[in-house]
Amino acid sequence: MAVVRARLGDFPIVLVSATPSLESVVNANAGRYGRLHLPDRHGGARLPDVTLVDLRREKPPRIEGVGPGWLSPPLRQAVAETIAAGEQAMLFLNRRGYAPLTLCRACGHRLQCPRCTTWLVEHRPDNRRVGSLHCHHCGHRAGLPKTCPACAAEGTLAACGPGVERLAEEAAALFPQARLAVMASDTITGPSAAAALLAAVAAREIDLLIGTQVVAKGHHFPYLTLVGVVDADLGLFGGDLRAAERTYQLLHQVAGRAGRAEHAGRVLIQTVEPEHPVMQALASGERDRFLDLEIETRAQAGLPPFGRLAAIILSDPDPDRLDAVCRALARAAPREDGIDVLGPAPAPLAILRGRHRRRFLLKAGRGVRPQPFVRRWLAAIRLPSQTRLQIDIDPYSFL
Repeated sequence: MAVVRARLGDFPIVLVSATPSLESVVNANAGRYGRLHLPDRHGGARLPDVTLVDLRREKPPRIEGVGPGWLSPPLRQAVAETIAAGEQAMLFLNRRGYAPLTLCRACGHRLQCPRCTTWLVEHRPDNRRVGSLHCHHCGHRAGLPKTCPACAAEGTLAACGPGVERLAEEAAALFPQARLAVMASDTITGPSAAAALLAAVAAREIDLLIGTQVVAKGHHFPYLTLVGVVDADLGLFGGDLRAAERTYQLLHQVAGRAGRAEHAGRVLIQTVEPEHPVMQALASGERDRFLDLEIETRAQAGLPPFGRLAAIILSDPDPDRLDAVCRALARAAPREDGIDVLGPAPAPLAILRGRHRRRFLLKAGRGVRPQPFVRRWLAAIRLPSQTRLQIDIDPYSFL
């Protein structure tokens, strides 16, 4: 939108980023954008050393009295050394709450939101032993049941996987003398709370900061010399064409919190796929090589920025009525050269806030305008009053 505004006003625009989007890189390569490369950090600070920790070999050990551990031995040692040196460390995990999934050890039942196709996330604020269950999509909340809703077994529900609250529990057990703080969107209640926490970090009143993507960029902590990425593979999969690009951007940004002043920084990235191009690019610092590979992959598949996409999402409380509408819409799709209509298929979030969702994906060449095609297509059918239609041209999100 900033580029559009600059074009309308006929004035210059400068796009600034250490992790430009693939679209911006392609525009610069094609000469549509000028390019100015700044190779050095501000004030002469060195980029941090990045080390990949292979979780297949460096398995996090259990912690007595706490349960499964999520910090590998090299990362534990690095945090202990950093705190002992009077410097600050950060642990990054882009997952809120205590555990992303609760399941029954007896029958395998998983606690799911009654209104969405997503697992309920357990939250345990203030170090409570028993938490509550939250849906991060519709806001549904419930207490943790004492028995399994499926098999009625008692005491078999187990928290699976870590969120930042569980990571803080582990860190408190491993580093009992360290002053800890958790920074996530649901632990920071407003601008004043965020400012107070950032001021405490800057004043060196916090030794170990544990956070989600809200800590990834824009913050300057001179004494923060270690960043540990707990689960680097978290965003790499899930059907998003930009998954690799976004993962690289996020991890590069969070790595940039380390060693921003005269103290040298280091980054430890825990991963089960150290061979992945994203991880190799982070370890080597060869951003352009990764971008060239991603550009080649997208170009071969005709995906943005080398093609156009349009998402047509329909939703309805009644799945049978929704499927009937989708079948009618599929039959009415015009046939044009250079345009493919894929679907209908369940959207990645197949039920959201009690509404069933189906998605068509329109794929076209770069020079094709999808809007006239979509307009003609949708004019061919009449939607029931309870069926909602969403059109997303060049979608950025694929949920």
